[in-house]
Amino acid sequence: MFTGLVEEVGQVIAFKKEAAQIHFVIQAPKIAPLLHIGDSIAVNGCCLTAIKIQDHQQIIFDLLNETLVRTNFSQLETGHRVNLETAVKPTTHLGGHFVSGHVDTTAYILALEKQATEWSLEIAIPQNYERYTANQGCIAIDGISLTIAETLPGKIRLGIVPHTWNHTNLAYRKIKDQVNLEFDLLAKYTEKILTSHTACSKP
Repeated sequence: MFTGLVEEVGQVIAFKKEAAQIHFVIQAPKIAPLLHIGDSIAVNGCCLTAIKIQDHQQIIFDLLNETLVRTNFSQLETGHRVNLETAVKPTTHLGGHFVSGHVDTTAYILALEKQATEWSLEIAIPQNYERYTANQGCIAIDGISLTIAETLPGKIRLGIVPHTWNHTNLAYRKIKDQVNLEFDLLAKYTEKILTSHTACSKP
């Protein structure tokens, strides 16, 4: 479980494909020394398991092809920046929202522009996921806990404050980039409960 508060912006060092697995290496000098083998880390909002910590600087993961299909990892190249967050602990300050690290889908940046004191970000939302979005609702974009400013047909608009801009990979993003999306857990569970209740209530 995560909160969507990015702890470090890491840098992709390598993708090494061997048979059906891919060894994914990220430079993360801030959090790497704090990790142990087997720890969970959200990488662009996707929960991965550290299989090796190298030189207290680099984190190595194994990726399955299924992960590449469901995330934006297939778009990553050496040098790209990724958002990193370690799993919550009992003492973790829950300043974002509950994020599972299970990416629901990917989408594209439609607009990203500087305004007076913030940045305006627009993200395309696939039609079958629009029901999980609401004005002032939560969403995780590349693992960043954000608040939806406005829902529009086929997209959402968000305001990005300077702190978020300066401490995430959004500063490296551009229009047409693909991002990972995880929708609010409460919305998905509520839908599941209501759907099950409706089905059970039918004669």
